[in-house]
Amino acid sequence: MKPSEIINLGNGLEIHFCLDAADTNAQFTLFKCVIHPNAKVPAAHYHDNFDETLYGLKGSLTLSVDDQVVQLGPGDHYFIKRGRVHSFYNNTDETVEILAYANPGVFTSNYFKDILGIISAAGPPDMARLKEVMLQYGLVPVAN
Repeated sequence: MKPSEIINLGNGLEIHFCLDAADTNAQFTLFKCVIHPNAKVPAAHYHDNFDETLYGLKGSLTLSVDDQVVQLGPGDHYFIKRGRVHSFYNNTDETVEILAYANPGVFTSNYFKDILGIISAAGPPDMARLKEVMLQYGLVPVAN
């Protein structure tokens, strides 16, 4: 068993990749998200080529899916079918942890590595490049 690959985005969001597409013959990816209070989280988006299931491990995450807002706590789960616009945030004083399962395994740790490269560059992030990377990995940003 290999250890999780940890990608610290430096903005209150950590991604712990458990199983990447290469580990599962592209059947799924599995990763834990650690979301600190007031973390900068991805813009509202939808997935055009994979579904995502979230499972609460610690704390309470606010999840917005289409016009529905739900709280995801320990032991709770939520299935996000491709095409459904969603976003999430931690508006508590506690760290939140969730497990994310993406199926099929087309969404990989390289997405977060590419995002890290953009947000850690000098100056403000290149928003056009961020959008380009999101689209490359099947995430379609939606203006609020």
